[in-house]
Amino acid sequence: MNADARTIAVYDTAARRYRDRGTARWEVEALDAFLARLPPNGYVLDLGCGPGHHAAHIAASGRRVDPVDASDGMVELARQRGLPARQARFDQITGQALYDGVWANFTLLHAPRGDVPGHLSRLHAALKPGGVIHVGFKVGSGEGRDSLDRFYTWWEVDQMHAALAEAGFIVDEDIRRGKSTGLDSSPFGWALMTATRKDDT
Repeated sequence: MNADARTIAVYDTAARRYRDRGTARWEVEALDAFLARLPPNGYVLDLGCGPGHHAAHIAASGRRVDPVDASDGMVELARQRGLPARQARFDQITGQALYDGVWANFTLLHAPRGDVPGHLSRLHAALKPGGVIHVGFKVGSGEGRDSLDRFYTWWEVDQMHAALAEAGFIVDEDIRRGKSTGLDSSPFGWALMTATRKDDT
């Protein structure tokens, strides 16, 4: 699967706007709750790191972070913060039992629904047994483009629950929900889910 070039172009152009928007309090609270479940010296994949807001927070907590984004514009801004950001697509995440946590906050929603099981399987493999994944997504149904020309797949909570379980995760029943406004000024409902890779031993 090749990353959607039109979506990446939007993020390249809007990278500085994302940097200037900062991070919402509810995202920081969710990130802190996620980090609390990881070892103090854990290794975290920030999948779709954007300009590096969350990656910087992860690094400040004492964890090692691997910030990844498909947008060169976003990667450059993250590097300007001193982060070891690199350019990669979802399907380029490889490796076995590398990470203690995967932070996939509003990133997998840019992949077609049919590609997400494969992405989750790769993330499952990249996590250590007992590792934790966080997934944030916009709630709804269907696929399409927003007014900025970004490709989206909207997910219902039960659909994402099933996708995570099918990939081999134990899904937490504690689900955070809320509403916000996106870069295109459109309101949306969101959900945050976490799940654990089963201990293979």
